[in-house]
Amino acid sequence: MDPQASSAERKTGKQRAAAIQMSSGDNLDANLRLAAELLLEARSRDCVLAVLPENFAFVGKRDTDKLSVAESAGTGPIQEFLARTAARHSMWIVAGSLPLKSVETKLCYGASFVFDANGQSVACYRKMHLFDVDLPDGRESYRESASMDPGDQPTTVDTVAGRLGLSICYDLRFPELYRRLAHEGAELFSVPSAFTFATGTAHWHTLLRARAIENLAYVIAAGQHGTHPNGRTTFGHSMIVDPWGQVVAEQESGDGVVVAELDHARTHRLREEFPVLRHRRL
Repeated sequence: MDPQASSAERKTGKQRAAAIQMSSGDNLDANLRLAAELLLEARSRDCVLAVLPENFAFVGKRDTDKLSVAESAGTGPIQEFLARTAARHSMWIVAGSLPLKSVETKLCYGASFVFDANGQSVACYRKMHLFDVDLPDGRESYRESASMDPGDQPTTVDTVAGRLGLSICYDLRFPELYRRLAHEGAELFSVPSAFTFATGTAHWHTLLRARAIENLAYVIAAGQHGTHPNGRTTFGHSMIVDPWGQVVAEQESGDGVVVAELDHARTHRLREEFPVLRHRRL
């Protein structure tokens, strides 16, 4: 537990967390200014942890445009902004995803960094499942592998709001990842996303609630919304889901901050009373 948490928080195991919703474009400075405003709002609402959406700092006209702003671990304006903001607000930040230079190729990773309340980078998850799909209506096609390498390491980290399992967007369709994270002790999952409007309409709520229910864990899903420079329209509907699968806070559209209280005493009680995680046979 973070020593900066209040005595009441430490006693009850309850903390407030936020999912940040944005519509990012191809102006890095403008995106960071908006992220700063929304993170300040999250802190003003007593949140100890905030999750930014996928690609929060940059969405270009082409997928490969992200390579122009890709950073090496530990350096660059995006990471410097995150470290500075986390320390200023004494708040943990899950940095959605940003383009991280690959050391093996000329491509990048979609990387979700976690910064603690002192502004230190304490974890980094590289997106494992890349969105290479043709949507059933035949009008949309995506190839993340043209600009990105996949990660290969599930990642959990202890935070002020509990043990966090990291994921990004398309990962949501792979329940084995979340079961692995739960096996490693995750009490909550972050799901920074840029879900397409079509797939979001069909599956977003169902998948998020399923991941919460299967693992008796909170899910903090921070989404992109609106139409972006590449012509892609994202679904929004950022939300926080509780371990029983109830949506406790949601914002359908527009920039904003979705806030909910996380009650980990309830999480632990549910896992004892309804021990589905101990009943696994495979």
